[in-house]
Amino acid sequence: MLLRIAALFMVLLVSSCTMYKPSAQLIPQHIKKIAIRQIINDTTVSGLEDKLYMRITDEFVRDGRFTITNEENADGVVVAKITYYTLQPLTYGPNFDPQQYKLRMLLNLYFIDATQNVTLWEEPNLEGVAIFNASTLPGGKTEEEARDIVRDDLSQKIITRTMAGFGSVAGISEKKVPKFPSTTEQLQPAATTQQSAQ
Repeated sequence: MLLRIAALFMVLLVSSCTMYKPSAQLIPQHIKKIAIRQIINDTTVSGLEDKLYMRITDEFVRDGRFTITNEENADGVVVAKITYYTLQPLTYGPNFDPQQYKLRMLLNLYFIDATQNVTLWEEPNLEGVAIFNASTLPGGKTEEEARDIVRDDLSQKIITRTMAGFGSVAGISEKKVPKFPSTTEQLQPAATTQQSAQ
């Protein structure tokens, strides 16, 4: 009998526990028109910001929940800043030529309520990554094609974070953010290197 009472008590105790679920940080109802501010590029690689800006704008237009306008007429503003970019060889072939690469881009994302002039939320270190084979291999990609993959990934994350709210996507931990500057390695084929040595 005592065992049944203890079991019943445990069932009641477990069933009375509820999970904590924070409320979503959704965009306020008064925001109907948004603007995407020109992206800031803090890396040494030029041109990253323009194509990412176009991709994010296209994604918001395709989504259709908000009217895209200029910043003067907007109720809300999406702000992004590219903070890190690197292209790193991962594997090498028998002649020490890169066979596989990892392209990585980090950005900080903010949403500003333009009517109240307040930042509603920020998402630091939003990461886009592409691992791909060298373009000289079958099915391989160029760096620009890999950038397109990363831009698609980041624009989807930005839409999701803006529409679905807090926790829908998250940036990486500060501990995982590289402490060295953004780079893109200037790799040359082995034949070019040998010719320049002669």
